[in-house]
Amino acid sequence: MDRRPRSFYVLAAFFGLFVLFLYGPILTIGILSFQGPQGGLTFPMNGVSLYWFRDLFEEQAVGDIWGAFRRSFALGLIVMVITVVVSVMAGLAFRKRFAGSAILFYAAITSLVIPSILVSLGVGLIFNQLGLKVHWASSGLGSQLTWTLPFGLLIMFAVFNRFDKSYEEAARDQGATSWQTIRYVVLPIIAPSLIGVALFGFTLSYDEFARTLLTAGSYNTLPLEIFGMTTNVTTPVIYALGTLTTLFSFAIIAVFLLAVWIMGKRRARLGSDAGQGV
Repeated sequence: MDRRPRSFYVLAAFFGLFVLFLYGPILTIGILSFQGPQGGLTFPMNGVSLYWFRDLFEEQAVGDIWGAFRRSFALGLIVMVITVVVSVMAGLAFRKRFAGSAILFYAAITSLVIPSILVSLGVGLIFNQLGLKVHWASSGLGSQLTWTLPFGLLIMFAVFNRFDKSYEEAARDQGATSWQTIRYVVLPIIAPSLIGVALFGFTLSYDEFARTLLTAGSYNTLPLEIFGMTTNVTTPVIYALGTLTTLFSFAIIAVFLLAVWIMGKRRARLGSDAGQGV
């Protein structure tokens, strides 16, 4: 006999509706991307085919889809690396109190509550006033870092607040230098968190629209290109692009999760070998 309270089923139904609301639009786009050659942007579907996916890889009369993808991918990698490096360095620096640390922390986090379009506008204006070229790899990079760095900082601050300093003390007792302690003790322990920061940095950059809108210059990133397509493309090719973009995002997440899993298995194996050695 099922003795679960009624509230359990209410919460389960609510969660199911939430998942449907979250992934329903993505699923709808995925289904419509398989329209036949004569299909439109809405239901009912007119046949089922891979026509619009093949059309993506042909020469496009509108836009620069693959150029935009390459720019977004490259920008995401650059943002990811900078976010990880700066977050780790800031996390190490903030382990000790210093003059102005609280002000610096809140100044870094403030960008999260400022409307993204205002950040984009401000960065674009600064570059114009300084006579610098507005470009996705310069002003676009700067505006995106105002979005990814605060997340990276928050993650690393949480990691170092829970970090057991006895590991570092043991390494120093064995004669390790400060750099050796960081390289061989600290970094391996926080490696899973670094992968999390890297994932945040890449995905937030790859999907960012508002902060790149006024800072990308003459060349669109992929989100900007997709937005432009919504105004002048009237075929399901835009759905095919959306489906491939979503699958690519899931693939990136899967790669990072696999890296965390492999790292965990390796650490468990090393711990087991060390235990057997003892």
